[in-house]
Amino acid sequence: MLLRLPESVSEARECLAEGAVPVGGATLAWAAWQRDGFPELAMSLRRLPQANVIGPETLGAAVLLGEIDGRVPDVLRLAAAGVGTGAVRRTATVGGNLVGSTLRCLLPAALVLDARATVLEPDGRHETDLAEVVAKRPLLLALSWRTPLACAYRKLPAAAGGPPPLVVASALHPGDGAAARVRVAVRDGYDVLDAEAAAGGDPRETLRSLRTTALDGLPAAAWAVVRPQVLGLLAGRQGPGSAGSMGAAQ
Repeated sequence: MLLRLPESVSEARECLAEGAVPVGGATLAWAAWQRDGFPELAMSLRRLPQANVIGPETLGAAVLLGEIDGRVPDVLRLAAAGVGTGAVRRTATVGGNLVGSTLRCLLPAALVLDARATVLEPDGRHETDLAEVVAKRPLLLALSWRTPLACAYRKLPAAAGGPPPLVVASALHPGDGAAARVRVAVRDGYDVLDAEAAAGGDPRETLRSLRTTALDGLPAAAWAVVRPQVLGLLAGRQGPGSAGSMGAAQ
């Protein structure tokens, strides 16, 4: 297997045109390659500046999960910290988790941040939403978002070898001239559901509004986490520079 390490977007496009298989830490692909054979040409984004940035409103696809720290909102930091073991987090990348994994542990956090994805395809670079990233699995370069007023994350314990653990993420956003709004995303099994509701009045009304969305079909165990998490965000709303977390990754 020949590994290419492009240092510019144009070089990365050339690699895609040549049929290079994107690879980060290969934590998910290595076993399949050993079984089915290695690709002739692979490509890593570890030397591409746009794919390695970490900031308050952006995160590169080649960033290792173990490198994600307090420079990003807590909901995203906690989601990354709860993925696998320390050995996995020192190897697995943001892009591999969102595009290559069936669990997509970072997806609920990215959804509640209203994150947009910059992707690269043979015809060029463009921005898209996370739904397209999940459906089409393009080459992800980076995520970007606007800093929330507050955010929260919780991953429930789960038995080894059983169904994926329940994950609840939420974020409170300014309303851009209207009422503030709260976004919630829940991973229940392998499915990730997300919704939002206005958050300008009675917190109980916000919860009732969320009950009219796709989240209504969630099991009682999920709502037992969603309800206090949302109420906590609404009770502790602060300024844009003080986004915090409620709950912890487990």
